[in-house]
Amino acid sequence: MMASKNQVISATQFSWNQNQVASKWSQLGDGLAATAQKWHLLPLMMGFLLGRALILDEISPFIVPYFMVMFFLKRDSLFVSTIALLAGAFTHSVPLGLESILSIVIAYMACRVAGKFRRKDFSRLPLIVLVSLFVSHLLFDVVTGQVTTYNLVMIGVEGVLSFVLTLIFIQSLSIIHLSKPYEPLKNEEIVCLVILLASLMTGTVDWTIRGVSMEHVLSRYLLLLFAFAGGGTIGAAVGVVTGLILSLANVNALQQINLLAFAGLLAGLLREGGKVGVSTGLLIGASILAIYGGAEDMLYISLVESSLAILLFVLTPAVIWKKIARFIPGTPENLQSHQDYMRRIRDVTAGKIQKFSDLFTQLSRSFAQTAATSELKEKQIDDFISRVSGFSCQRCWKKEQCWERETKSTYDSMKSLAETVYEFGTLQGQAVPRDWERKCVKSDKMIELMEQEYERNHAYDQLKKQVLESRMLVADQLSGVSRVMSDFAKEIQREGLELSLQEKQVSHALEGLGLSVRRVDIHSLDEGNVDIEISQPTCYGRDECAKIVAPMLSEILGENIVVKDRQCEAFKDGHCKMCLTSARTYEIEIGVAGAAKDGKLLSGDSFKTMDLGNGRMALAISDGMGNGERAFMESQSALDMLQQLLKAGIDEKLSIKTVNSVLALRSTEEMFATVDLALIDLKSAHTRFVKIGSTPSFIKRGSDVISVTANNLPAGILEEIEVDVVSRTLKPGDLLVMMSDGIYEAPRHIENRQLWMKRIISELATNDPQEVADLLLERVIRQHSGNIVDDMTVLVARVDRFVPQWSAIHVQGMERIERPRVVS
Repeated sequence: MMASKNQVISATQFSWNQNQVASKWSQLGDGLAATAQKWHLLPLMMGFLLGRALILDEISPFIVPYFMVMFFLKRDSLFVSTIALLAGAFTHSVPLGLESILSIVIAYMACRVAGKFRRKDFSRLPLIVLVSLFVSHLLFDVVTGQVTTYNLVMIGVEGVLSFVLTLIFIQSLSIIHLSKPYEPLKNEEIVCLVILLASLMTGTVDWTIRGVSMEHVLSRYLLLLFAFAGGGTIGAAVGVVTGLILSLANVNALQQINLLAFAGLLAGLLREGGKVGVSTGLLIGASILAIYGGAEDMLYISLVESSLAILLFVLTPAVIWKKIARFIPGTPENLQSHQDYMRRIRDVTAGKIQKFSDLFTQLSRSFAQTAATSELKEKQIDDFISRVSGFSCQRCWKKEQCWERETKSTYDSMKSLAETVYEFGTLQGQAVPRDWERKCVKSDKMIELMEQEYERNHAYDQLKKQVLESRMLVADQLSGVSRVMSDFAKEIQREGLELSLQEKQVSHALEGLGLSVRRVDIHSLDEGNVDIEISQPTCYGRDECAKIVAPMLSEILGENIVVKDRQCEAFKDGHCKMCLTSARTYEIEIGVAGAAKDGKLLSGDSFKTMDLGNGRMALAISDGMGNGERAFMESQSALDMLQQLLKAGIDEKLSIKTVNSVLALRSTEEMFATVDLALIDLKSAHTRFVKIGSTPSFIKRGSDVISVTANNLPAGILEEIEVDVVSRTLKPGDLLVMMSDGIYEAPRHIENRQLWMKRIISELATNDPQEVADLLLERVIRQHSGNIVDDMTVLVARVDRFVPQWSAIHVQGMERIERPRVVS
């Protein structure tokens, strides 16, 4: 026991020490990066090497392009870059340094002139570089008396090279100084970056330490970095480009092209072996070409140079090669960088949506925060007495006697009258105190004024109540919108994972069954919420998606998969695109029967069956006031609004309240409609019933019939209603019967209609929903000797367990797909 504890403690200490070391290395790296940026070390080093770099041992086309690109791209480092360029040129030779001074002066003048046009692009910069270099070098040759045909040709060649190098430096220096970590590099951008790095290495030509060329060491080190970051293709490309640039700088090093290209290819192909594999590839490639080229005497030096490059590569922090890999398309680091960027975009978008959600929440609270709905009764009575006495007693000759000498008795008498008028709404026919009639000389006028003031107060209270109800309606709607936006923000923030491995598994399994699959896209692998799109050549009507693809996916996913949608060009040489999703645990079969009053064509009843997504289905019946077209329009409008609100994600209570408010406020005429709503969860068969002025629903379970009732007024009668939700859990084989009042209230002579309807439903010998609906409608019509006395609609739904049409297909040797924990 003690040993295990000690092991745990030591492991914890080791993990803590590792985290400490990693943190210190990270802080050290950040400090070095800040120091390098502060002192412009990168432009300083690049300028020095490019100032020394020569091509064909006599032309230097790097100085002017680098100076001009830095002038327009990173002017804060221009002074350091210029000093470094001149220092590099003078370390090579004094004439090259003097020529570089003249070139930089003329280039600076050209940049100042070009800067006045304030062009933000680099479209004219290569031409300006070409002209500046040609003019400066020609002027230097004139001053030094070296104007010859050969020199003029070499100046032209140098100008053309500087033109090309300007285009390359624009691309490569932009990557270094203005790069965005989530953007993968194009192929031409990678080549431009490699050319820049190889050009820097040409500044190290002739740097040797005991026969070991720094040029070879650095080129192979560069090769190892790119091969390890990008693989064989990138390694071979970097080897070819680097070898070509170095061979131009040193004609005797032409064999470096073959060596670096072959070694880069081998190193990249062995990338899966990590740093050891890449290093082994470089050693094998360098050794084979050294032996094959007949340079056995140089094999030792080549191995030493390769070993030094490997040593630098091993000592290179992971952050460097990972940063390089982030720019190379297809690498895990690049995909991770792109996912990080997309995650930040999602977070910003979700944050903005959440801010709007918070705004709507605050607005909802502002509307809901109202003063007390009614003032204190004492204060109401006092205000009432004050206003009435102001109209009647101000000009009365007995004012002093009533309100100064007999204040209390006068106030008590008026308070008694005010309470009476507030209780009964009038004083007509009510007993008036005798002492009041003896005291007040304007008793009749006072009673009339009290009744008028009461009517005015009553109207004002009604108006205030309507305003309060409207404010509460707006508050509820704003709160509902806030919840929808908040849910949407959370959905956006869901973390996404790469599902390429699962896509390959599905594609391999389908190909194992003999199907030719073009593409597999997995959008979600959540249990119960699978969403997969598959594209394949046309099956010419053989229905392979339902007979083969869905059963095979059911086997390897461990749940029933069905075809949700398909775009099948059955008898054309095209392709089929299918969408497969998780099957629901339960399925619903629906039957509907209805009839209009007096056998007319248009009924005032409406019904809807709505698939709300996420495995929910809604069944609804609405009965408009009256009959005919107007009632139909009213009930249909209520269901259409209800459907849109529910599909938008609004809670059913708030949806019903919104429909009720719209029906109540959109017209001054008396218009209302009943709403009978059942929301069924197809995963658990849990059902929520919302009834607004509608008749009871019935659940037939074997020989038992269960009624579902709720007491609410029809929608549109009151501006504010209380919505009651009744929950029931259905079982396989249950029949849910919903009906309008034309069916339920048809037997006028029966007192207990609910008991009668239960008996009728229990006596039905069939469980087919359509037959049940037809039989109930027929039975009710027969009760009235064939007369249809009202609009009648009955909707019947049977709940059954989902049984797939085809059995799952077992694929030999195919393992089940491992679901990621979080997908989107």
